[in-house]
Amino acid sequence: MLFRGYSVGVYCMNYQPPYTITPVILNMVAEISESLGRLSVLEELAGQQENNLRLRRINRIRTIQGSLAIEGNTLSEDQITAILDGKPVIAPPREVQEARNAIKAYEQFSGWQATHKKDLLKAYQILMLGLVDDAGYYRNKGVGVMKGDKVVHMAPPADRVNSLMNDLFTWLKTSQEHALIASSVFHYEFEFIHPFSDGNGRMGRLWQTLILSQWKPIFKHIPVESMVFANQADYYKAIMQSTQQTDAVPFIEFMLNQILEACNTSFGKQSDQVSDHASDHVTDQVKALINVLTKQATMTASDLMEQLHLKHRPTFRKNYLNPALQNNWIAMTQPDKPQSPTQKYRLTNLGRKLVQ
Repeated sequence: MLFRGYSVGVYCMNYQPPYTITPVILNMVAEISESLGRLSVLEELAGQQENNLRLRRINRIRTIQGSLAIEGNTLSEDQITAILDGKPVIAPPREVQEARNAIKAYEQFSGWQATHKKDLLKAYQILMLGLVDDAGYYRNKGVGVMKGDKVVHMAPPADRVNSLMNDLFTWLKTSQEHALIASSVFHYEFEFIHPFSDGNGRMGRLWQTLILSQWKPIFKHIPVESMVFANQADYYKAIMQSTQQTDAVPFIEFMLNQILEACNTSFGKQSDQVSDHASDHVTDQVKALINVLTKQATMTASDLMEQLHLKHRPTFRKNYLNPALQNNWIAMTQPDKPQSPTQKYRLTNLGRKLVQ
């Protein structure tokens, strides 16, 4: 007996989830990669400045609020911020518990491996603590996805869940697919299997983010879930269409579009932060020094002073050279011999990006 590519009663060693790679998918993967490149440059420029850390915290709160809101949680970003800060919040106790669990789960996020089943179960235990009786375990009964009073998806039988999830994790470990595609396929297959008694949506979104962040750590700070929440109806529609077609293409395309939008939104916010940072820290003197260094690969201090029409070395070092070195916009060619008479200076990658 066959069940969506799974042989019931027989462990399937080489299960291949049903999906097709379309030109639309390939184009979006390329666009996301390009957007991530721009965003990574801004992250590097921003470094660990206070505003950048604050933006990351805001994005984490948006991620939690968005993912919970899809499941009907009514807490606002301000309320989740208050819970994060340990302040009292007037709201339904279950919703507050959901938020506390999600905050704790994302705090432990970096310690999990996306290909380890035990970490998935551990994450589920944290995410659903005090909300379901079987937190940390796969379901032991049948479940269906309801739309109003209508069943729109009947999940596989409970006695098949463990082997289905084993197949899915085996595929994830061995797949050569691009992480953007593999994470979306895993997310869809996870929702199709519906391995838990409750909380499958938030777990699926959490695990896709984990897969992506282990490909590119920057995904820890990109609130994809908030984009999914903004397009919640289309999210469920994409799942249903993929199930009806026995092909995850609609869901993959939907998720890639949300990821692209989240990257572009984060780029805009980060760009504003970096612009403010640069205007505060890149003085006219440092700009002049960097502009001179764009004309030659390396230059001595004397050459730089000559090009800048400076004669007072202490002023040159205080206002031009040292600030550029401290911010890693330029570097010494002989960093282990800072006082070498043959010392020269060059633009760093960060300096080149700043020029661009």
